[in-house]
Parts: sequence; structure tokens; C-alpha cells
Amino acid sequence: MLRKLTLAAIVAAGFSTPGLAETLKWGSSRDIYSLDPYSYGDSYTLSFLNHVYEGLVRYDANLEIEPALATSWETVSDTVWRFHLREGVKFHNGADFTADDVIASLTRVSDPVSPLRGNLPAYKGAKKVDDHTVDIELVGPYPLLLNDLTNIHVFDLTWLTDNKSLKPTDVGAKVEGYATYNANGTGAFKVESRVPDSKTVLVKNPGWWDASKSNIDRIEFTPITSAATRVAALLSGEINFTENAPSQDLPRLVAQPDLKVMERTDLRTIMVGFNRKPKLANGADNKFNDLRVRQAFAHALDSELVQKRIMRGKSRTAGAIIAPEIPGYVEALDSVLPFDPDLSKKLLAEAGASDLPFTLVCTNDAYVNEEELCQGLVNMLTRAGFKPQLDIAPAAAQTPKRAGGLADVYLIGWANEPMLDSYSILLQMIKTKTDKAGVFNWGGWTYPEIDKLIEQASTEMDRTKRLELQTKALQMAKDDLIMLPLHQQPMAWVMSNKIDGITQLADNKPRHWLTHFAQ
Repeated sequence: MLRKLTLAAIVAAGFSTPGLAETLKWGSSRDIYSLDPYSYGDSYTLSFLNHVYEGLVRYDANLEIEPALATSWETVSDTVWRFHLREGVKFHNGADFTADDVIASLTRVSDPVSPLRGNLPAYKGAKKVDDHTVDIELVGPYPLLLNDLTNIHVFDLTWLTDNKSLKPTDVGAKVEGYATYNANGTGAFKVESRVPDSKTVLVKNPGWWDASKSNIDRIEFTPITSAATRVAALLSGEINFTENAPSQDLPRLVAQPDLKVMERTDLRTIMVGFNRKPKLANGADNKFNDLRVRQAFAHALDSELVQKRIMRGKSRTAGAIIAPEIPGYVEALDSVLPFDPDLSKKLLAEAGASDLPFTLVCTNDAYVNEEELCQGLVNMLTRAGFKPQLDIAPAAAQTPKRAGGLADVYLIGWANEPMLDSYSILLQMIKTKTDKAGVFNWGGWTYPEIDKLIEQASTEMDRTKRLELQTKALQMAKDDLIMLPLHQQPMAWVMSNKIDGITQLADNKPRHWLTHFAQ
């Protein structure tokens, strides 16, 4: 059960006493979904769990792929990649890391019931060559395997077996298991304790294989859903880091001599998704299947007002569903339909959808200024002839509605992680839903011509030709307004001025194995 922490509750929990320099007190706007990285395709949860679990490869400070649990790799054939594993690595429970663990992890994440199976779309199987060599077989030539593997975390086979956790859990389906509340990775930090929606404590892994630059011995991760309480905790020193500072408080935080603020926009594009089932939740015919109604929705929104007032000038208005940094982006797709509420009313009348009632499903703990944004959207849509009803609640309550096709219209953010390529959103969100595709196609739409382009891109090894195919698919998705992009959201990290070693990358992922405190 989610609960908001008041400042008094934080003090009672022990945050009133300033920690030692090696204790990072991380105050977040939301909790992670689970300690099981396969339980839900949420990049925030995966980002946090990168401190505990690791993949065969990872992104470096330039978002380029570098070795992690694999030291090198090569292609044996068009469909087989061979990975040479790092020797001497230990899991947090002291077990040796071997090829058996890699194979068990790949089997688990690609299970038909795995929510993360779409993150490994070309996977066919894996074979142990020896204790420190694994061959991964793909269904065909596939150019993005290394990108995919950056967030396929490796589990200890014996630990999974002993704890009856060989099958993945699923947040959306409310399927839990031992791995939901316990962890055993190879990463820079171990899980000492976890109380969902209250506090998760990590402690340094002294046996980590990497040469850590961090002098952090302990991370206390506390979800503080109230922005005002989070700011108060920063100002009092009860927390010393947050990667989600409210934009309205940034001038005040910048003025504090003992704090420093880092700002930029991130890769995440916030979008509106339309359900395409025959009926809306209220039983009425679903008029959003008519392109004119989706166009009316777009013309109802004043993007300049959203950017300047709701997002306080910190966001980047988007006409494309991917950020400029993502391969496949072209400027020609980044145009925004003009704000024209009169045209919206005209289009609704033509479609026989005047005064269209529907429910807009939003979360209040997933995206920047989301509650204010959704309330603003409701006001604009109402003036343009719609009759929206706002359904807003924490993500834990809203995810089953969205994922289960129970939301008429909904907000969703997509950063194209871990792939960092436009193939990610095309495969996961735009493609027709199958066992390994369309995992986040919550609207239930299907476009055979777009599917064909995505399938062609999946086996095109020439990068230029592949991106051309993906850009063409993105154009078709834009023309039919499958998703309506709003903006790339801002990110603001605030921390004690004693904290160093932090690089604020566009993926918005703190890497605290690199963070250190000035002595």
C-alpha cells in the first residue's frame, strides 16, 4: 500500500541526524516497483537495480557500450554471438558467476510470461561452451543485441532454484515471488533491507569486480511523494540527493549555498495513448478509432502553454515520439499540430463525436509535473468539445488499468531504454502485440504495413538502411496519430555540494558507483 511520508515521518525514521559522508540519502519522488528487474519494463526501476544487478555489457559515461560481466564478444555466424565471461566474479552471497547463471537468466527473462521478454526480441536460445563462455543464438541476423543486453541482469542459478524463482514475477499481473523482495546480484551494492514505499537500503559490495571510484558505503533510498516534503528534506539536510526536484522550487534550491543543481531535458518523451478497442470504459462506441477524433484531441492542446506554464519553460515540446538524441529521429517528423480548439470542435462534429465523454488515466508519481499536466489537458480538452474525466492515482494502481486495456486515453513516457534506438519504441509500443512485441501496445492497435517495416529493420545489419526503415515507420505512426507526443520532460538533480563524480546523462540514470563525497 502506497503512503505519503510527511516530514515528521521522515524525521521519525531517522533522517534528522545528518549521515556520515559515505552515506548517500537518496530522496525519490516514487518507489521502485520490485527488486526483480524482470518484473516490469520500467526504466526507473531498472536504473535503480543497476546498482545491484549487472548485465553482460553496460553503457559508459558517453552512453557507449562497454564490457561488464562479459569481457569480449564476437559473432560466430549471422545468428550466433559468443560471449567471453569475466572470471573471478562473485554474487553477493559468495557464489561464483559462471555461464550457467547467464543461461538461466536468459531463459527466465525470455519466458512467455516475462514482462521484460520484449527487451530481448531476437533471442532464440543459449548454449554453454565452457564455464566462462556462452553462445547466444538469435532467430536471425539482428543488429541491436548488445543494446538489448545492457539491462538483461544476471541472476545466480542456484539462488533462483533454491528460492523457487526460476519463473519471472510480474508487477502488472500482481504475480510476486522471492525475487520481488530479495536480491542477489554481482553489482557495486548489496540490498541490506527493503520496506516497499518506505525505504530500501543498499550497502557497498566490498568484493565488486570493478574498481569503484565511489566512497559511498551506504545508500538509503526513500520515496517521498510530496514535492514540498522532498524539498524540505533537501533544505534541512535530511536527504542529500534527489534526481527529481520539482521545477517550481529550482530557483529556491539554486540559491542555497550548500546545494548544487544540475538540469537538462532527458530522453523520455511524454505521450498520449489512445485505446482502440470497440467500446470505451463507459460502454459507448470508441470514437478514438476515427482519425479525426485523434486530430481533434491534438488541436485542442496548447503546447506553448504547456511548455511555459505547466512545465515552467523546462521541457522541450515534441512533435516526434522520440527525442533528437535517439537514432532514427529526423527533424521533419518533429512538427506539432497547431492549437486550434475551433477546428477540434469541427472535427468532432464531422466524426459524430461532439461532447465526447471518456476517461483520461494518469499517474501522479511517474512523470514530471504529471498531475498538473493532466489537469491542464482536461481543461483544454473540455474547452475544445470533449468531456474528459480524470482518473489519477499512483502508478501501482494505474499500471494494471493501462496495461490491461482498461484506459480510454492515458499518459505514457518512453525513453527508448535500454536500447537507445528508435527500434525500441517501434517494437515495444507501435508493433502489433505478440509474444515478443507490442508489450506496451496498451491501445491494442495493429498496422500491418508498419509491422512489416519494423520486421525488415530487425534484420537489417546496415545501420543507415535500418534507420531509414525505422524513420519511415515513425512517419506512418505520426500520420495516423497512433500516439500523440507532448514533450521531452525536464530533469533536475539536486544534491549536497559535497557530492562529486556525478555526470547527468540524457538517460536520467544516477550511477552511484561513480559518485563520491569530497573529504
